[in-house]
Amino acid sequence: MMKNTICLWYNHDAAEAARFYAQTFPDSTVWAVHRAPSDFPGGKAGDVLTVEFTVCGVPCVGLNGGNMFKHSEAFSFQIATDDQAETDRYWNAIVGNGGMESACGWCKDKWGLSWQITPRVLTDAMARGGDVAKRAFAAMIEMRKIDVATIEAAVRG
Repeated sequence: MMKNTICLWYNHDAAEAARFYAQTFPDSTVWAVHRAPSDFPGGKAGDVLTVEFTVCGVPCVGLNGGNMFKHSEAFSFQIATDDQAETDRYWNAIVGNGGMESACGWCKDKWGLSWQITPRVLTDAMARGGDVAKRAFAAMIEMRKIDVATIEAAVRG
């Protein structure tokens, strides 16, 4: 186990979520599935208790703890994309697999976990500051999934 690992709480389907992430994102894999040695408040002995996986190289543990806690936008994965095709691929995978769209490049997967699918052209424009950042921000604020061509036009002014 790594020194620092993100622990994500799921009702009962951490293994399904981890497999989806591993199939969807590069440098993502499911490492181990651990079963409960005895009954626990969210399940029974033998049920999947934790799943060790990575998302884009970030180590995570999925914990099947029951329905006591819900994901919120206070935590999200931000996935940097290089072009519209990559942005579309990740967005469509999440939203098309029972997820839902939100605003400004955010969406939620079917387990309630928030994702920011963020083209590098947007983060680069924001880092430039000044009028470029203002124009890029104004364009982005109107979007759900980020449109790379629109952000590029905003950067050019």
